[in-house]
Amino acid sequence: MRHVFLSIVFVATMFGAISTASAQAADTCPVTIQNDIGADGKHGDWQLSTVLWPQGEVIFRPGGSGFVTPDGALGMKFPWWRGVRGPLRIEGRRLDGPAGPLRSEFVDYGPTGFQASYVIFPTPGCWEVTGRAGEASVTFVTKVVKIGDGPAWRRAPAYRTGNR
Repeated sequence: MRHVFLSIVFVATMFGAISTASAQAADTCPVTIQNDIGADGKHGDWQLSTVLWPQGEVIFRPGGSGFVTPDGALGMKFPWWRGVRGPLRIEGRRLDGPAGPLRSEFVDYGPTGFQASYVIFPTPGCWEVTGRAGEASVTFVTKVVKIGDGPAWRRAPAYRTGNR
């Protein structure tokens, strides 16, 4: 009887350890921390740079920054600085699960200099984002978190998007 009891305890302990390890692995996202090398201490380099959110996390919370689209995607403003000529292109993919394509929206500010954008994440999760201008590129990984219903701002997509 004691042997059966110890076997049950061993199996239960193993299942608990496996589920804990799985939960920890699912919560892991190798976020990028701003390198402060880009233009004026931003992330990237003199050719193309942006500003990353604190601790590598973009958090959508009630009363906070950002917006929710009618399809439930989450949008946040990202500034970019282009030291090279060329239109800004933003692309990305979710690293920790399936999701639709990352989207972006912006108005063309010209061939160089500052460019404001909205980066629109279809779902929360771990995302790799790449910005490109001319031959330059900068890539970062960010964790997208939605708390409750997210921010109050509900926004329809713009007519012009950066991912044309």
